Amino acid sequence: MKNYLSVKPFKYWLFLSLVVLHYSLNAQSINGIQADASRLSNIYTAVPFLLITPQPRAAAMGNAGVALNADANASTINTSALAFLPDGDIGVSLSYSPWLKQLASGMSISFLTGYYRLNERNTVSASLRYFSIGNVNFSDDNFQDLGVYNPNEFALDIGYALKLGPGFALGGNLRYINSNLIGGGAVNNVRAGKAVAVDVSALEKSEIQLGGTPAILSFGLGLSNIGTKMIYGTSLKSYFLPANFKIGSALKMGEGPTKVSFALDFNKLMAPTQPIYDADGNIVKGKDPDRSVPAGIFGSFSDAPGGFREELQEVGISAGAEISFKETLYLRTGYLYQNPQKADASYLTLGLGVRYSRFTFDFSYLMGSVQSPLRNTIRFGLQANFSKIR
Repeated sequence: MKNYLSVKPFKYWLFLSLVVLHYSLNAQSINGIQADASRLSNIYTAVPFLLITPQPRAAAMGNAGVALNADANASTINTSALAFLPDGDIGVSLSYSPWLKQLASGMSISFLTGYYRLNERNTVSASLRYFSIGNVNFSDDNFQDLGVYNPNEFALDIGYALKLGPGFALGGNLRYINSNLIGGGAVNNVRAGKAVAVDVSALEKSEIQLGGTPAILSFGLGLSNIGTKMIYGTSLKSYFLPANFKIGSALKMGEGPTKVSFALDFNKLMAPTQPIYDADGNIVKGKDPDRSVPAGIFGSFSDAPGGFREELQEVGISAGAEISFKETLYLRTGYLYQNPQKADASYLTLGLGVRYSRFTFDFSYLMGSVQSPLRNTIRFGLQANFSKIR
C-alpha cells in the first residue's frame, strides 16, 4: 500500500511552506528547515537542494573535497579535478540518500554521473541530480482533494575539464535546473521554475616532501550555481539561485600501502543577505536585496546588516580525513561547522569505501545531534571504471 504524505487539513499550510515558493520567502522548508537541511536565516534562495552533497565520499569528510583527488563524482564539487585522471579513463557513479527522514517520509536525493578522459588535456562529464519530495496528496483552501502528485527538482549538467600544465587544471559545468514543486500545477498559476547556471573551478597540485615523506599538496576553488534567477509560472517574483563560493586545500601523504589525506574547505553563499526593515518596510540597515545577479553575487561579500562580523558568520568550515589501505579500503571522517545564527547545521560524519576490481562502494553516516534534522542520514554510492584495470 502506498504511503502518501497527506496535507489536509491541518498539515496544509505546513506543507505549502515546503513546496509553494511563491507563497512565502520561507519556501522549501519544514518547520524552518530548508531542503539542504540548514535552518532558515536571512539569506533566501530558490532550489537549496543544489547545496546538498549527494556523493558519499565528500559527505563522509564533512562535505570537504574541493581540492581532493578526483573520482567519478568530482563534478559535484570541482570538475577540474577530472583532468588529473589517467588518459582513456571512463567512469560512472550512482548515489542515493533518503533525505530529512526525521521530518518527512518519502524524500530522497539521487545522483548519476559519468566522465570520459578524452586525452592528456581534455575530459568531459555529464550528471543528473534528482530531488524527490515523495507522493503528496494536495488540498485546496476549502480542503477539496486536488489529487496525488510527486513534487521534485532536478539539475542536468554537462562538464568539461582542461589540463593546462602538469599541476594545474580548469573546469566548468553548464547546468539546466527544473523545480517542479507543485507536481504538475496542482495549485493555480504555479508552474515549474526553470533556470540555467554555470560552475567554474580550478585545481593546482604540487609534489612536496614532509619530513622526507613524499606528499601532494593541492589547492582548489569552486564557483557554482551562477546563473539566471528562478521564476515560477506567471509570478513576477524572481529568486536567486544558491550561488556558492568554495575554496580549500588538501594534503595526501604516505608511501607504501597506507596513505592519508586531509582536506579543509571554506564555503560561502553568494546571494544577498536580507536587510533590516522598519515597520513601514523601509530599509534601516543593510542593502536592498532586489538587484541583478552580478550585483547580488559581488555584493554578497559586503551586504550583511551586521557588517564584517556577520559576513564571517556566513562562512562554513568543512574538515575531513581519509586513510586508504592498498587503495582497496578507505576509512573517512569529518566535521562541518556552520554558525548558529546562519545555517546552523554542524555535525560529525563517518564513512568508508571498498574497492574491488573495477568497482568501488562508498558509504557515509551523519552523526547529528538529537535536534539535527539530518541525524542518522546515510548515503550509498557505487562507482565503476571501464578503462584498463591499473
